[in-house]
Amino acid sequence: MTHLKLFVVMVLAIVISLPIAATSTKIYVWRNADGVLVYSDSPKPGAEEVEVKEPNNMSSSIDTSILDINPKTIEEKYQVEITQPANNATIRDNTGSVYVSGRIKPIFKQGLKIQLKLDNQPYEKPQTHSMFVLRNIERGEHQLKMDLINDKGKIIASSEPITFYMHRASVIRAN
Repeated sequence: MTHLKLFVVMVLAIVISLPIAATSTKIYVWRNADGVLVYSDSPKPGAEEVEVKEPNNMSSSIDTSILDINPKTIEEKYQVEITQPANNATIRDNTGSVYVSGRIKPIFKQGLKIQLKLDNQPYEKPQTHSMFVLRNIERGEHQLKMDLINDKGKIIASSEPITFYMHRASVIRAN
C-alpha cells in the first residue's frame, strides 16, 4: 500500500508543478500522519512554503514557424454532366417531351443555378436544380448543354454537349 501512496504523492507533485498559475500560486509541503509528504496550495498548521525559483514554463514541442497562417481561397473546380438523355439517344414521344437531368460535382451549393441550353439557345430561365422537362420539341436532331452559374451570373462550369434525336409520329391525311 505504501507504493500506491508514493505514486499518488508523485502524481500530485507533478500536477502541482504544471504551469497552471505558477507565477502567483504558493505551494506548501508537510507530512501526513503516515509520514508521507503532501503538497498543496492551501497552507496547514505546520506546513512549510516551498520556494519556486523559476517559473514553470512549458513550450510546445510542435514547431509552428513552418505553418502558413495566411488564409487561402480554395478554388472549387465544378463539373457538370448531363445524365439523361444519353448522348445520341433517340426519344420517341408524340408530345415532344424530353426529361433532362444533370449531375454537379463536388456539390450543388446554395446560390448556384443551372442554365439549360437547347440548340445553343437558353431554354427558359436558370434554375436552382438540374432537372428539366422540355415540351413540344420539334422532330429531328438537337443538342443539349448545361452551364453552372454562380451568384454573380458568371459561368463557372459547363457540361459537354450531348445530341439527341426527337421522333414524333406524323399524321398523313388522305385527300
